[in-house]
Amino acid sequence: MEDFRRTYLRLCKEGGVEPQESVVAQLQENRAALGSRLDLSGQSLSADTCSVLARAFQKDTVFTEVSLSDCMLSEEGANMLLTGLFGNTTVKVLDLKGNNLRFKGAEVLGKLLARNKTLHRLVLEWNALGVWDEAFSLFCEGLASNSVLTQLDLRNNQINHHGASELALALKRNNTVEVLDLRWNNIGLLGGRSLLEALQNNKSIVQLEMAGNNIPSDTLRALEQTIGHNSDRQSTLRESRSRTQVLSKEIHTLKEEKGRQFLSLMETIDRQREEMGRSSRSTSIQIGQLQEALHERKSALNSLTAKLQMTEAALALSEQKKHNMGELLTRVKSEKEEQRERQSRERKKEQEDSALREAKLFREIQNLTETNVQLRNKVEEVERRCKSQQQQIFELKQELTNSTAELKLRLAQAEDRLEAEKRRSKQALEDMDSLRQKEVENVNRHLEESERALQERIFKLEGQRIQLEEELSKAKAACVTERAQAEEELGRMRAHVRQEEQEHVSSLEEKLRSVRSSLQEVQLHCSQQKQTISELQVKNSQQSIEMEGLRRRIEELQQELSGKDQEKVAEVSRVRVELQEQIGHFQAERTAQGGLKEKISALEREIKVLSSNHREALLDKESEMSSLLEKLRMKEAEIQRMREDEAHRASYLQSAILTYVQGSPLGHYSSPKK
Repeated sequence: MEDFRRTYLRLCKEGGVEPQESVVAQLQENRAALGSRLDLSGQSLSADTCSVLARAFQKDTVFTEVSLSDCMLSEEGANMLLTGLFGNTTVKVLDLKGNNLRFKGAEVLGKLLARNKTLHRLVLEWNALGVWDEAFSLFCEGLASNSVLTQLDLRNNQINHHGASELALALKRNNTVEVLDLRWNNIGLLGGRSLLEALQNNKSIVQLEMAGNNIPSDTLRALEQTIGHNSDRQSTLRESRSRTQVLSKEIHTLKEEKGRQFLSLMETIDRQREEMGRSSRSTSIQIGQLQEALHERKSALNSLTAKLQMTEAALALSEQKKHNMGELLTRVKSEKEEQRERQSRERKKEQEDSALREAKLFREIQNLTETNVQLRNKVEEVERRCKSQQQQIFELKQELTNSTAELKLRLAQAEDRLEAEKRRSKQALEDMDSLRQKEVENVNRHLEESERALQERIFKLEGQRIQLEEELSKAKAACVTERAQAEEELGRMRAHVRQEEQEHVSSLEEKLRSVRSSLQEVQLHCSQQKQTISELQVKNSQQSIEMEGLRRRIEELQQELSGKDQEKVAEVSRVRVELQEQIGHFQAERTAQGGLKEKISALEREIKVLSSNHREALLDKESEMSSLLEKLRMKEAEIQRMREDEAHRASYLQSAILTYVQGSPLGHYSSPKK
């Protein structure tokens, strides 16, 4: 409101127009109470004032509601005001009740409705828009082209059946007006029928007031029925929209869940296929090796059979050679049996090794779950610490409020004492006027000396006030720098945490590959995970230490503020005591006493300024405390997210290890054995 008043005065000065005192007074009175509403009801606005207000409305203001009812606007003034609202994008409610708008007013209102895109409610009660049919038809054309207005009040506008027919044509094209008030006009039977015909096509109007228009009861009932149908239709549309939104959200969530499930199934199928291919390749390699060994043994058997044939041909020559060949055959059989036993032993050893590997993997999984539980416990401890710190911050706020209340009480008590001393001094003056007339000359000299001393003390107080303002500015600058440093530290911590999370993800992937390769790489993965956990613990401890440092800083600032407040209170009390002493010494002359009173009032204004500065400093500290609370909430959210990521990673690692154990080649070795 203060900005609009200043712009009004500035535009009046630029245009050489004398500002209207009633308008300025009304703006001054409504500055604190109305907020976003400009109320100039009952003010007789001249044409010059209307031109200045139109220029002010051409710029976007803070007002969303403008009331110009009963302002006795002229045709020229109304034209200028409404043209100023053509391009306005902030005013949503316009009240022009009781301004006797006629031909030009209706024409400009039609243009306003055609051009303005933010006006939602228009009140035109007690005007004369329906007297001229041509002007009202222009108004109806603007209403037909409007797509924003929802409420229109046309009570007591002398609208006849021709105007009602024009309005009906506009309503057939308009789909946004929901509330229409046409009471106390002269619409009649023909106008009522035309409106009823228009409402057959218009489905947006849910409230229509038609009392006092000489319309038959059956037509009114038909209008009420159509309005009831429109309201039911609007309610069903709102319900259907809300239901469709809920259903679309549920369908979207279901699609996302199904997509995630499908992707997880495809990933598991791909992993199983890869593992099956690897196992089949390994088994085919082993079968080929066994076939090669069998071919070698077959060749050896063929050579032995050839040797046997040669020995049978040479039996006559040497029976001793036959006996030796028999021994060779027995040796070969014993070697075959030994080889078969060795192969069976090797298979048993491989099965035992696989069982040991499975047991070690299960133990590693149990250790990982225990570490996850420990991490969760530590995160809960950090959350409890954050809650305790929030409680401490709340207690500090309460202490601040208590201290401010005590300071206010002390100021009030001091002011009461001053008033009591003033009353006493007046009584003493009345009693001792007759006795102090002889000492006027001495008193004058003392007054001059005291005025000099008071001026020196005032200069000293001003210097102290300047020093205090400088100290406050330094404290604010220090707070701003500390806030910037804290934000930079938070940014670095976030970047560091993100980088560590990426490194952690890459290390987890490498560890999954190493689990498939050998047991030693799994142990290395566990050790790396323990190191990362210890690093996270160290970071959490560092964050808690930083929070404690910030809390100590807040306590130090509060102590400094309390010390400064005490110094101010002591200085104010000292100054007031000195002023009371001077008043007691120099009460002889009332003119001098008036000067002293003016000085006292000036000092009191300075005290009020100091107290207002103190309040601003307290507000700054409270804003800093709120920013610190927001930082605490952000850190809690980061800790929660880290905890969820750790749980997700642990579950993913466990599922990967289980799938690896289930799809390991040991299971494929056992199937041929069965």
